[in-house]
Amino acid sequence: MGQPQTILSAPYSFLTQNEVPGTIFEDAVAEAINDVFSALGNTNKQAIYRHLKSNYCIDENEIPYKIEDFARAIDQIFGSAAKLIEIKIIERLHAKYEGFCYAPEKGDLNFVEFVYNLQHHL
Repeated sequence: MGQPQTILSAPYSFLTQNEVPGTIFEDAVAEAINDVFSALGNTNKQAIYRHLKSNYCIDENEIPYKIEDFARAIDQIFGSAAKLIEIKIIERLHAKYEGFCYAPEKGDLNFVEFVYNLQHHL
């Protein structure tokens, strides 16, 4: 097993590509993100994925491994609208795993924290 990837100073530990992937987690995150991007139209979805890859070195299939980088990139790309995208992704994940309960530690909804907790739940 590889070392947990820590990009931000936050204490989150996600799968790294050297680890055996948790396919339930990885598929759920990828599907939720793809659904939300698809709602923006196929052309826009493909443009977002290309932009993530070329400007942030985040390939579409790497997103579950790079949630912190993905969140930062989405914030830089969409500005204040990034929170709306994150909320839509969270809604998709929550609908798929209704038994998963998330209570923010500091009272504020945090996308990275939500995904981290879902990973450990699954």
